[in-house]
Amino acid sequence: MATLDKKIKLYLEANSKVYSNELNNYALQNDGSGDYILSWNVDGLAKPSDSQLNSYETAGNKEAKNDSIRNTRKAAYGDIGEQLDEIYKDIDAWKARIKKIKDDNPKE
Repeated sequence: MATLDKKIKLYLEANSKVYSNELNNYALQNDGSGDYILSWNVDGLAKPSDSQLNSYETAGNKEAKNDSIRNTRKAAYGDIGEQLDEIYKDIDAWKARIKKIKDDNPKE
């Protein structure tokens, strides 16, 4: 099940708004029965209804899965300094290693 935050991210992006945790243009709360929008301060965009947010369930699940895959890939790639050293020493070996990581962790 896609998180409310993920659905809001997709809703904002679909309506040409920038999603950023630093903007603090909305707040979520959970009183024990699930997350809900406590406050909404997005300029020029109405607070989404439950049905609008629910329409992003499938896309939200896909985005969450791809986030997990990105994190797995990032950990497998290793430190950028080490990668640059590997490229300098043997770019073909680096390409093969990165291709294997991507093949082993495909995005949807």
